[in-house]
Amino acid sequence: MNVLLIGSGAREHAIARAIDNSQKDSAIHCFASNMNPGIADLCSRLALGNINDPKAVVEYARETSSTMAIIGPENPLAAGVADALWDMGIKVVGPKKDLAQLETSKAFTRDLLKEYNIPCGPHYHTFDSMEGVSEFLAELGENYVVKYDGLAGGKGVRVAGDHLQSHNEALAYCMELVDKGDEFVIEEKFIGQEFSLMSFCDGDTLKHMPAVQDHKRAYEGDRGPNTGGMGTYSDANHSLPFLKDSDIQEAHTINIATARALKNKFGEGYKGVLYGGFMATGNGVKLIEYNARFGDPEAMNVLSLLKSDFIDICERMADGTLDGADVQFQNKATVCKYAVPEGYPDNPVKGEPINISNIENSDGLFYASVDMKNGKLVEAGSRTVAVVGIADSIVEAEAIAEKEVSSVSGPLFHRSDIGTATVIQERMDHMNSLR
Repeated sequence: MNVLLIGSGAREHAIARAIDNSQKDSAIHCFASNMNPGIADLCSRLALGNINDPKAVVEYARETSSTMAIIGPENPLAAGVADALWDMGIKVVGPKKDLAQLETSKAFTRDLLKEYNIPCGPHYHTFDSMEGVSEFLAELGENYVVKYDGLAGGKGVRVAGDHLQSHNEALAYCMELVDKGDEFVIEEKFIGQEFSLMSFCDGDTLKHMPAVQDHKRAYEGDRGPNTGGMGTYSDANHSLPFLKDSDIQEAHTINIATARALKNKFGEGYKGVLYGGFMATGNGVKLIEYNARFGDPEAMNVLSLLKSDFIDICERMADGTLDGADVQFQNKATVCKYAVPEGYPDNPVKGEPINISNIENSDGLFYASVDMKNGKLVEAGSRTVAVVGIADSIVEAEAIAEKEVSSVSGPLFHRSDIGTATVIQERMDHMNSLR
C-alpha cells in the first residue's frame, strides 16, 4: 500500500512512526512544507510543496500511486484537499471541507451544537461589526472570551483575565478584527480545567483515545502568549488526575452526538480524528472548541501508546468499518515537552543549529519545525522538537521527558513545569474547589 502523508511537523512524525509500526506492508510518501529528517527516514519519498493546494497534492498522489491519504494539519482540510483526493478515488483520513468547518469556523460549531441540542456550549453571539459588542460584553461581565472565526494556529483566542484585562482591551481586539473584515464570536468564559479527548471516527462509529491535557501558554505557571502547545501529559488509566469517570463519559457522549449531527446536516459522515477540546467545570463538561485532526502535541502522547494496528484503523475510518476494530492503548502515562526557539511565539530565532546527539531514546524524539542546512539541523521558526517520556506514572514520565528535552542544545527553551507533581496537584485542588 502507498500511503500519502500530508504535513511535516512533530504530529506527522508521530503519524509516520505509527504507519511504520503497522503489520501491513506499506510505503510512506510525504508531501511536506519543510524537510523533517525524522519523517524522511521513514519515507520512500518526501517532496516539498504547497500542502494547502489541492491540485499540487492530487498531482503528488498520482505520481506516487497513493491509495490512502492521511492529512495531518488543519489548513489542507480547510482548503478542500480531502475533497480533491476522494474525487480521484483515494481514501482519506481527514474530513471534507464542509465537515472540517467544525474547526475552521467557531460560529459554525456553536450553531451546530445549538441546532442539534447538544448541551455543552456557552452563551454566545457572532459579530462582523462593532454593533452590539459593548452590550453583549456588559451582559457577560468579566467572564468572556473573544474568538476570531477562522484558523489562527491556536493564537486567535483572547480570554478575559488572561489576555484581556478590561472591556476596553476586548473592544480594541474586536475592532482590530472588524478592520480586517473578520467575523468573531464572543462567548461566556468557562471556569475549570481543560482537557483534550480525541476519537477515531468513520462517520458512524467512534473509538476514543486517552484523555490528554495541553499547556498552551509559553511560559511556566501558564503565563505568556498562547502557542500551538508547549507540552502535554496523559495518565496510565487513560483519564486525568483531576477528572471523574463521568467527565470522560460526558466527553465521549458529546463527540458521538457531534458526529451524528454532522452526518445529519451534510448527509455524509465525518472520517478522521474528531478532537474535542473540553473544560471540566463545576457544572459538567463543556466544549471549548473542536479540531478536525490529531492534536499537536497530543498525537505524540496517544500514538506512542497505541497497541492496535494504525493502518488498519485508518482503513476502517475511510471505509466506514470502524465498528469491527479493536482499538487498544497501553496503560502507561506519558509526558510530552516541546523545545522551542528563543523568542517563540512572537519573535522566534530562525536558522540557528541545534544539537540532539545527547538524546538517549530516539523513539521518544519527534522533529517539528526544523530544516537541514549544510548537513546541520536548524530551527525553522516554530516549535522545534518534542520529546515524550513513557512510564507507569505521570511524575516518572515527566522526569524522563525533562531529562531528554534538557539534553537538546541550541537557542531554545522549554517548560520544565509540565507534568510535575506540583502542577498536577494545583489542577486537582482547583477542580475540587469547583465541584
